[in-house]
Amino acid sequence: MLTRKTVGIAATAFVVVGLLLAGPSYSQVSDGAQQVVDTAGSDTTVVEALVENLANHEDEQDYVWEDSDVNEIVLSDAGIVISGDGAVADGNMVAILAAGTYRFRGTLTDGQIFVNSSEEGLVRLILNGIWLHCSSSAPIFIKNADKAILVLAEDANNYVADEAVRTVGDSEEDDPNAAIFSKENLTICGAGTLTVDANYADGIVSKDGLVIAGGTILVTAADDGIRGKDYLVIEDANVTVTSVGDGLKANNDTDAAAGYVLIEGGAVSVTAGGDAIVAQTDALIAGGEITLTSGGGSAKAVSSDVSAKGIKAGTSLIIDGGTLTIDSSDDALHSSASLAINGGTFVITTGDDAIHADAALGINGGDISIAKSYEGIESASAIAINGGNISIVSSDDGLNIAGGMDGSGWGGGPPGMPGGGPGGGQGGAPSSTSSSGCLYINGGYLMVQAVGDGMDINGSVVMTGGTLLVNGPTTNDNGALDYDSVFKITGGFLVAAGSSGMAQAPGTTSTQCSVLATLPSTCQAGALFRIQARDGTDILTFAPAVRYQSVAFSSPKLQKGTTYDVYYGGSSTGTPVDG
Repeated sequence: MLTRKTVGIAATAFVVVGLLLAGPSYSQVSDGAQQVVDTAGSDTTVVEALVENLANHEDEQDYVWEDSDVNEIVLSDAGIVISGDGAVADGNMVAILAAGTYRFRGTLTDGQIFVNSSEEGLVRLILNGIWLHCSSSAPIFIKNADKAILVLAEDANNYVADEAVRTVGDSEEDDPNAAIFSKENLTICGAGTLTVDANYADGIVSKDGLVIAGGTILVTAADDGIRGKDYLVIEDANVTVTSVGDGLKANNDTDAAAGYVLIEGGAVSVTAGGDAIVAQTDALIAGGEITLTSGGGSAKAVSSDVSAKGIKAGTSLIIDGGTLTIDSSDDALHSSASLAINGGTFVITTGDDAIHADAALGINGGDISIAKSYEGIESASAIAINGGNISIVSSDDGLNIAGGMDGSGWGGGPPGMPGGGPGGGQGGAPSSTSSSGCLYINGGYLMVQAVGDGMDINGSVVMTGGTLLVNGPTTNDNGALDYDSVFKITGGFLVAAGSSGMAQAPGTTSTQCSVLATLPSTCQAGALFRIQARDGTDILTFAPAVRYQSVAFSSPKLQKGTTYDVYYGGSSTGTPVDG
């Protein structure tokens, strides 16, 4: 007997987090135009549906049964043996015709478990060591059931496989396109192992909702790995997927309250030719150890008609926690609308954008290491950084609000243009026609090392707190700080070192003092830059990671009317942190 508490409680947190996300709205007046960003992310409709769906999908009694109620089924090519009611054998097929609990063991080299129950009640299939192969259809096909659950018996190893070419059927109704295929809500749980070798198309599919609540699941698929049409929820399991197509997927495109992916915990590893995780609406990550490789990884270019992102959401992408290691050819984290990071640990390498949102993007917390990217953090309209410890290495812009194109990291256009090579648009001549975007820095710690612009903002910058360190660029066609409208700083610590051709600093609307120092010659990487008050007080000692000729600096220590001396070169004592 397996007992388990009903899960899905963590999803309730998204109701709260989804309304807060990147904090309050901020506004500023710039050239007579009011610019407002609201980075509230998750569609409330989806979040409410998520909580309701999980409540309807799972019940505590789903995970509890008595051995006396179990119907035993032994699979064998010599003849299937059934003890109990509700199931019949038809040649090499076991047909489950009634609600109940059925325990399977044994081998069928070419057979099927077929569920077609019109009764009200749960069909519980316990896999207690099976080897099941089917050449003509899905080895496990749940066509009709009030509710279905696969239980992986403790310490049991189960293997399910289909053929690359099926011998009968030419439609999804006749020939389900997965090795394990359910037309009803499906749950997979337990403490055993399930290996799925899907040679025809997908690995595990539910045409309704799919919840993975436990077990060790290994899927190799000729197309998509694991797919729930209405939703895919992983609560606590060890899931490994290797797929030619997408890895984990929810693809309902007709219901605005469906098509979401939720990962609450467990260990998830995906190697996908397409997107590692893709949700038609919301992708929600609450925890877990998640390792994703998409499109061959950051060193491999994919064609323009292939989406090979780490995590892709059609509406909102929200990450509350977990440990995520992502190596993606395309964007690592991508939302077609809003994106929010509230916590978690990230190690990202990508051939394109590390974190991208087509609309608003907010970061409230987390340890984010972007070791390789084309552009580090990009939004078409607004970025709000309210917390977190963020490190960015980019071959173009570190922070970008310019509405860049998908796959721009592999493009061939001129520098500074969408799809172009390294470089950013010059001040007053941005790579996008819009100048209404805004970057808000209200907290957190952000270190940027960029070949292009350290930040390229087609609009305005508002900084009220936090720390921003920028290293680069080294060429004069880019700037460490590149903004079109105004840069208003009222708090926080800013130092940006790079070339001098396009150097900018915060503007005169600021209430905190700034300085832009242009040096007579270029200093090499690691050469010290120092600002000291006449009384000897150290204001800044900085060792940029790249060669530089200008430094923009702002700090509460800078006081209007005070004289400071600027030094460069020399040596210092102590251990520097990020320079």
